[in-house]
Amino acid sequence: MKSTYSALFEKSSLKSGVELKNRLIMAPMTNFSSHEDGTVTDAEVSYYARRSEGVAAVITACTYVTPNGKGFPGEFAGDRDEMIPSLSRLASAIQEKGAKAILQIFHGGRMVPPHLVDGDVVSASSVPAEAEGSPVPRALSADEVEEIIHAFGETTRRAIEAGYDGVEIHGANGYLIQQFFSPHSNRRTDQWGERLAFPMAVVDAVKKAASKAERPFAVGYRFSPEEPETPGITMADTLSLIDALKQKNLDYLHVSLGEFWSEPRRGVEDSRTRLEIIKERAGEDVPVIGVGSIYTADDAMKALETGVDLLAIGRGLIIEPDWVQKVESGREETIAVKIDQSAQDKLVVPDPLWNAIIQTPGWFPGV
Repeated sequence: MKSTYSALFEKSSLKSGVELKNRLIMAPMTNFSSHEDGTVTDAEVSYYARRSEGVAAVITACTYVTPNGKGFPGEFAGDRDEMIPSLSRLASAIQEKGAKAILQIFHGGRMVPPHLVDGDVVSASSVPAEAEGSPVPRALSADEVEEIIHAFGETTRRAIEAGYDGVEIHGANGYLIQQFFSPHSNRRTDQWGERLAFPMAVVDAVKKAASKAERPFAVGYRFSPEEPETPGITMADTLSLIDALKQKNLDYLHVSLGEFWSEPRRGVEDSRTRLEIIKERAGEDVPVIGVGSIYTADDAMKALETGVDLLAIGRGLIIEPDWVQKVESGREETIAVKIDQSAQDKLVVPDPLWNAIIQTPGWFPGV
């Protein structure tokens, strides 16, 4: 590789002992491609395997921890022991290509399509999302909250049994964990009305399960730094979340952003990017994964220079499955930066994901 890009290939060890061969990770992206029973499909396994050779780790699409947490059609399941063989199949496919396999675990809360959960849409409180047509969720009882926390721990146990190298707690993108942290969706007056209580309880349950692994097993946490709603999560709220997460001995924090260079909307008087502010607050206590519209090797280097520890690439790896290998072998100028709409088979993208890409102008360069 060219020395210009050598920093991308520095090795590191996470706190858990999981070893990363470089600083590049495949970002989690929903692919809508699992069987209706929640098991992974051949197309899904092939899609991940095709992108697992260069990166240090692959973070899977989210898997639901309870049946009423299913957020997407074609989402694979982690809510029961019968799913362990399916989960294992995906982990093995990733690891056989040389990457660590990290299972992203989540509950969709009020963002689930009602038809996927027999109409029982739940959240912290009975407050719908602001998007037109959003269902009014049912507020979870205190007992149900405890059951979901337990379910996050149980899905972590299944990930260990299935051979994964870690789990990522999905506290981002408006799903249930974020709903408990948000003043928009959490209007509770019981103990779970304290907005950090549920996220921290989930972390504790996952960490407890992870501690029983007989090998290095990582636990990360993903969050969205701000919400557009009023009231909603601000950067000031997120800095408080980081302070709490720093006490949990996590392997990493993963920021969910569509654009690496985005700036705060509110909550801080600071002209730097969200990621620079977040990394400063995280300090040396926990590594930060940056993400968002990284398509070229130069994009990646510029992002690393902000001080983030690791980089996640999502759309770039769908457009160019050999992204990492091309930089490593000095062929970075041949990296495709726009999706080739005639190359679905070559790119090994399942039909449901391909259709979503092609039918969503502006999501991917080239569409």
